[in-house]
Amino acid sequence: MLRKYGNRSNWKRIIQREYTQQYIETKDFTGYVTLLILIKVTEPLLVQYGKKRICIVDNNYMWLQHFPVGKNYSVTTMFDANGEIVQWYIDICYEIGMENNIPWMDGLILDIVVLPTGEIIQLDEEELEEAFESGSITQEMYDLAREKATRITKDLKERQFKLLDFSKSHKEMLERHLQEGENKYA
Repeated sequence: MLRKYGNRSNWKRIIQREYTQQYIETKDFTGYVTLLILIKVTEPLLVQYGKKRICIVDNNYMWLQHFPVGKNYSVTTMFDANGEIVQWYIDICYEIGMENNIPWMDGLILDIVVLPTGEIIQLDEEELEEAFESGSITQEMYDLAREKATRITKDLKERQFKLLDFSKSHKEMLERHLQEGENKYA
């Protein structure tokens, strides 16, 4: 499992950043939402999905991450420098928590990417199998990852995974907090 923090403080690719977070409790979402603004990076990061090549990190890109309470997933929405969504990245998680007032999640290897076109791509199935076969994860973790990925993919296809709908409004809310100097973190 890989622990990822909302502020990505150990990510050397980021030279200059801004970060903020907010706890939200509504009927639609309860948990932490973080916003990482990649003001300056050492180099862009591009990912390949089949024949599609997508830039997910560059100067002035933003990563909005949702850490929902009591759920086994975290959603990162990646925005380009123009504020357009380039992809949603759903990490299937074993656990979500807080350390030094920064939210974190322990990923269970299996991930789902959703592109703005609606295309759904499941990632790292082979790595999940290898982790299980090598004993790096337990049967319980393996089953949890599979079950959650299947459920989320079904919900995405049926347009029932509503968290994606809040990406822009939550980003705008956190940008206002940054501008007002509220809830700013290192």
